[in-house]
Amino acid sequence: MSEHGTGQQVLDPMEHDSARQALLDVRHEVAKAVVGQDATVTGLLIALLSHGHVLLEGVPGVAKTLLVRALSAALDLETKRVQFTPDLMPGDVTGSLVYDSHTSEFTFREGPVFTNLLLADEINRTPPKTQASLLEAMEERQVSVDGEPRQLPSPFLVAATQNPVEYEGTYPLPEAQLDRFLLKLTMPLPERADEMEVIRRHAAGFDPRDLAAAGVRAVADARDLERARQAVASVDVAPEIIGYIVDLVRATRTAPSFLLGVSPRGATALLNTSRAWAWLSGRAFVTPDDVKALALPCLRHRVALQPEAQMDGVQVDDVLGSILSSVPVPR
Repeated sequence: MSEHGTGQQVLDPMEHDSARQALLDVRHEVAKAVVGQDATVTGLLIALLSHGHVLLEGVPGVAKTLLVRALSAALDLETKRVQFTPDLMPGDVTGSLVYDSHTSEFTFREGPVFTNLLLADEINRTPPKTQASLLEAMEERQVSVDGEPRQLPSPFLVAATQNPVEYEGTYPLPEAQLDRFLLKLTMPLPERADEMEVIRRHAAGFDPRDLAAAGVRAVADARDLERARQAVASVDVAPEIIGYIVDLVRATRTAPSFLLGVSPRGATALLNTSRAWAWLSGRAFVTPDDVKALALPCLRHRVALQPEAQMDGVQVDDVLGSILSSVPVPR
């Protein structure tokens, strides 16, 4: 590892390759427990590399919770889980001051948010007030209790799961919170071959509560992740690529089907995730294809359809796909 004149540490090529291989090995380990969700695993890794958070959407039973647990095991990170329910209070997530009768003082008891990987299960089953308790943690990597900020561990990622919004008993996430998620990843029902493999594993005795028995082992850690983040920061982004990202984002603001377009934060998210994907793919520069690959998961939760478009059954991904087809691609 060397240093620029500015004092910034720079990884040599061998360290780049070592960090990349460690994260690629993570995908292999997660696949020992979760079948057919390679794209989702890659999305979670991209979020970790980009210092972001992920919203996982899918019907119950598609292994959202198992996926996050397997990822934390493969990365040797601490993970905690919060089951979001209608009666969950903000302090149940962030922690609260508790009176100690022995010392006659209030002491802070940490909530489950004090971890590396927080699994916020079924986040849209709790009211907006409790959902909002995660905003400061996600944006500032800290929580404030009684006016005192308390830093969260590093790395820190919120992986929130939600059922599709049309399911009974769900609360739509506020736009401000949706915008804090770097990616929204959809987990579809498995293909027949994948579902056959899931059932075969269960028939052979697979226990989703015992990842060690499934062979999932730690193949990377927080140091590997930090080295990878440094490598991603060195990925080159040409001015033409920046212009392409801006043009895509601006096109969402004028699309007739959208009531709300993507903000500059969304453009920054698309830039950062494209760099991470380029690095994972073994390149030191971003291509238009990298931007296209991350456009849907990066932007789909940052737009809102016109009421008329909703009534006509228009899908957000279809409109974004049309924009990707119409915006000129730089050479």
